[in-house]
Amino acid sequence: MSELLHLTEAARWEAARDAGAYEGSTRGRTLQEEGFIHCSLPHQLPGVARMLYGTEDADLVVLVVDPDRLDVPVRYEAMAPGGEEFPHVYGPLPVDAVVEVRPWRPADGVNR
Repeated sequence: MSELLHLTEAARWEAARDAGAYEGSTRGRTLQEEGFIHCSLPHQLPGVARMLYGTEDADLVVLVVDPDRLDVPVRYEAMAPGGEEFPHVYGPLPVDAVVEVRPWRPADGVNR
């Protein structure tokens, strides 16, 4: 399985490290509301960043997730019927499953 990437606000990741697990999904939704953590494959990340954050000048990070360190299932599902499938983590993301954190600036449109 390819590496999984999750784009999030830097402050949300810092709170997750303190708590020991990342439980938030995209744009402030919780697992209770959405039921999964939306991830991307490397080629999908720029489109996800544009869709969720546009050209906002926010402090974002990309969490690089090792799927072998997850205790919960990953399912590949399309966001719309017939659309491209994205990986979704069904359950909290353990902090130790995140093997790298990369800064991301939406206004730049690139991962730095």
